[in-house]
Amino acid sequence: MPEWALRYPWFASVVQCVLDNMAAVLFPLISRFTSGTRILCVALGLFSTIASAPSWAAGAAGHIMLAEAGDPPRRADAPAPGSVAVVYPDLGEPYRSIFATIIEGIQDGAKSAVHLYAVAPNTDTAELNAGLRRHGAKVVIALGRQGLKAVSAIEREIPLVVGGVLAMPEGDHRSVTGISLTPDPALLFSRLRGLAPSVKRVTLVYNPHHNEWLVRLAREAARAQGLELIALEARDLASAARLYENAFAGSDSKRDAIWLPQDATTVDESTILPLVLKEAWNRNVPVFSSSFLHVKKGALFALYPNNVELGRTLAASALGVLAGDSRRRGMFPLRDVQMAVNVRTASHIGLSFGYQQQRSFDAIFPEQ
Repeated sequence: MPEWALRYPWFASVVQCVLDNMAAVLFPLISRFTSGTRILCVALGLFSTIASAPSWAAGAAGHIMLAEAGDPPRRADAPAPGSVAVVYPDLGEPYRSIFATIIEGIQDGAKSAVHLYAVAPNTDTAELNAGLRRHGAKVVIALGRQGLKAVSAIEREIPLVVGGVLAMPEGDHRSVTGISLTPDPALLFSRLRGLAPSVKRVTLVYNPHHNEWLVRLAREAARAQGLELIALEARDLASAARLYENAFAGSDSKRDAIWLPQDATTVDESTILPLVLKEAWNRNVPVFSSSFLHVKKGALFALYPNNVELGRTLAASALGVLAGDSRRRGMFPLRDVQMAVNVRTASHIGLSFGYQQQRSFDAIFPEQ
């Protein structure tokens, strides 16, 4: 320590405090520059001018040199508060709680405050546009069909991230990033193999108008996991019923399984679903689904959204869009999932699960 610091300890304390504060301020400034050498030299010059580089000043400068070196990875800077906006439907329960949980995940993953806009079917899009501009929105996360409809007329230069929908409507040519509510077929097949390893063939009855994109993914996933996928097209209830009847007639309870997609045509809740579940029970054929409610009614298992994690993933997608990450463009199947299993159905078709395996289930029916 220099002689003046020994003679005037109170002044030395003041100088040390100033240096510590300067280090705290300069550290984040320098970390923002890839060529921070000149700033670093200025900072070190200030330190040496004030204190002739005493040991404690050198320690403060050492923090800045570490920041300049850039060895440890740094987290991306948080977006400006309000630059991420969420447009969601103003609905009653149980949907209100579902969207609230997704928003909770978005807020947790966005790293800064987000602006929330609840929209009704008659929302004034001009007013919504004005609100987004007023709060400096740089990217919009639209939730649900109602949220997506509300933002369909917003300014095109604002990037859009979509969640809480099964698919994007045709004709929207905006470059969007989105996560469907439809579980990734690769995850469905993986869980099927874990629960019923003898299954080798999966039959899917689908409407190509709604789920052609899903079938393309499913073919790749089935091939990768050694499964045969029988994808049958049906454009109305009558043809769907006939295809299910034929599929069950030629089924082998040890090798076959039926996959129920999220498809209003081929999995009509009032007509098709009861017939499929009844026939599957009678023939001991496992049925798996993308709907939580189907498990309560007798399907072997289903994958359904983990809403908090879905929100975090949507936030990450929004931040990626802000950072210019083009890899995040396009619609993707849901991978933030939980699993519900019907153990009564499992026992009926000859499957049993150990304690550890049951602990991995997020929901079990009948409720225990």
